[in-house]
Amino acid sequence: MNHIKKIEIVDQIDVSQVYDELSHANSGGVCVFVGSVREFTQNEQVVALEFETYKAMALKEMAKIADEACEKWQLNKVVIRHAVGRKEVQEPVVVVGASSGHRDGCFEACRFLIDTLKDTVPIWKKEIFKNKEVWVSSTP
Repeated sequence: MNHIKKIEIVDQIDVSQVYDELSHANSGGVCVFVGSVREFTQNEQVVALEFETYKAMALKEMAKIADEACEKWQLNKVVIRHAVGRKEVQEPVVVVGASSGHRDGCFEACRFLIDTLKDTVPIWKKEIFKNKEVWVSSTP
């Protein structure tokens, strides 16, 4: 099967194009997860988040995640896109999506894509509050 993968590190995320990128004649299901900046973290008001990455390694890791998902759930298409730089409250910072013949596969794959990305891809996040800044990351 020929899987189509779109893997990117970008300055801004346009979620309006994701359905078109995932749509496929053999797909009966398309699932998308969008992660955005929330206003409060641990009862503190967030002003913004800032993301940095080691781009070459991040893209390589993202491609491995996409390959694994395609094989495990027989996906037709995958999108993994993460933004870098400063992002304001409500701004999207990550989008992952999958399309497959059936809904179960794309639901499970989408969860795998975001969870594995957060665990393995070298992207670092700084939380910017009114009176302090804190680097936080579960990634290596």
